[in-house]
Amino acid sequence: MDDVTKTGEPLLQVKDLSVSFGAGEREVRAVDRVSFEIKRGETLALVGESGSGKSVTALSIMKLLPYPAAHHPSGQVLFKGRDLLPLPESEIRHVRGNDITIIFQEPMTSLNPLHTIEKQLAEILLLHRGATGEKARKRIIELLTQVGIPEPETRLGSYPHQLSGGQRQRVMIAMALANEPDLLIADEPTTALDVTVQAQILALLGDLQKRLGMAILFITHDLGIVRKLASRVCVMNKGKIVEQGDVERVFTAPEHPYTKALLAAEPKPDPAPPKPDAPVVVKTDDLKVWFPIKRGVMRRTVGHIKAVDGVTVEIRKGETLGVVGESGSGKTTLGLALLRLISSRGPIVFMGQPLQGLSFKEMRPHRSDMQIVFQDPYGSLSPRMSIADIIEEGLWVHQPGMTEEAREQRVVTALTDVGLDPAMRHRYPHEFSGGQRQRIAVARAIVLEPTFIVLDEPTSALDMLIQAQIVDLLRGLQKQRDLTYMFISHDLRVVAALASNLVVMRNGKVIEQGAASDLFKNPKSDYTRALFAAAFKLETAASGIVAQ
Repeated sequence: MDDVTKTGEPLLQVKDLSVSFGAGEREVRAVDRVSFEIKRGETLALVGESGSGKSVTALSIMKLLPYPAAHHPSGQVLFKGRDLLPLPESEIRHVRGNDITIIFQEPMTSLNPLHTIEKQLAEILLLHRGATGEKARKRIIELLTQVGIPEPETRLGSYPHQLSGGQRQRVMIAMALANEPDLLIADEPTTALDVTVQAQILALLGDLQKRLGMAILFITHDLGIVRKLASRVCVMNKGKIVEQGDVERVFTAPEHPYTKALLAAEPKPDPAPPKPDAPVVVKTDDLKVWFPIKRGVMRRTVGHIKAVDGVTVEIRKGETLGVVGESGSGKTTLGLALLRLISSRGPIVFMGQPLQGLSFKEMRPHRSDMQIVFQDPYGSLSPRMSIADIIEEGLWVHQPGMTEEAREQRVVTALTDVGLDPAMRHRYPHEFSGGQRQRIAVARAIVLEPTFIVLDEPTSALDMLIQAQIVDLLRGLQKQRDLTYMFISHDLRVVAALASNLVVMRNGKVIEQGAASDLFKNPKSDYTRALFAAAFKLETAASGIVAQ
């Protein structure tokens, strides 16, 4: 038993911590005199909008910031009474991985794509435990079993891209827990996962926490998770902790204006009412997208992955169709097929005209009328082009005869409509926040004045305040321009705020569909009930988390 357990002192104490980047006139204070503590076996949540300093604070605990570019004007990070900040790299390495570990938001960027799962886990065991050979292999299988990877022996030779998002996150958890740490830092570990996998990951963390007695610092922007998961919460804004205390007290009686705004930021249900007499914009009948499985020297087709298997949908002008389901259910594939961006079988009718069978050249006149907004705006915006160039690129393609003045005016109008200052149009994507980049992606879609927009997880990577702003933006644009949306998401609260009709997909098929208000109140299938329960409740997932 260590001294912390004997004395009852906090496992971790962060005292008056500040983090700055740069120096002199260019110095930016990312974290400003932050203080909090975590007891053994406790879960503390750190919440706040993007850029509030949550992740920088977490990375400071493990000294993972890019030193000397980052420095600490003040503060201590006391772990078991020992200040970690002055420790040299040779000593802090023994703390990382052994005593404190971290799970990042996106496992695909954290796992090495060139190494197998076994090799990446073995490396940790070798560095910290000196385990090799059969001993290491046995421990790896034990870890993968603990985190719920089925038939772990068959997964040892798998590479990260061969695993699902949930399985990759489980591997990251196995790596973090390989040496049974005292403190686990979970930095947005469920943001990119669908609600059912999210519930599984939270349940797994709760079970492992009880078994290992570890403390958890949970960083998230999902306040629903915080309420069910943590015993205490710290609210950050602009690098400072503006409020902290017991979760129930902070959520029921917040004191700081920012906390009140954060709690009130959840999108309010107000979908555009369906219009029975409105014309049908897009419809499909028994649509199929099958990807062939080829094997052997001759690469013969031995089967198919049925990504979309017999889907029939109809979307009328001015309404929003929500498409929900877990990862791999076929949601995005359906959206891409409707836009004729991937091959499919079955009729697709857009504005009364059949699209199936049209050549690339024949499709071009329809492209300006159908647009898409992707999940990751940073990945879909060229870093080498200014915002003005990005937004007007479609005008060059579809309206080449437009004058330079007219193009510029359309760009200015689009930026104004999405709530951005047109004077910023000559800047580049990296100069904007995540919420601003998503607004730019929406501006790029609406500048062509389309009728139909596919919104593919446009709010999943955004915090609650920005989510609410983007939902209000999309709702306002829909009313202003009479737009038709297909809204693909795993966040059912956002779907409920926007969608008038709903399609629930699983394994490429439609499980049920109908008016969103009816389905949310009375889902008929067991799968839909489980999906809604995972999204709106999370009791099962969070009940295992220790709240002391």
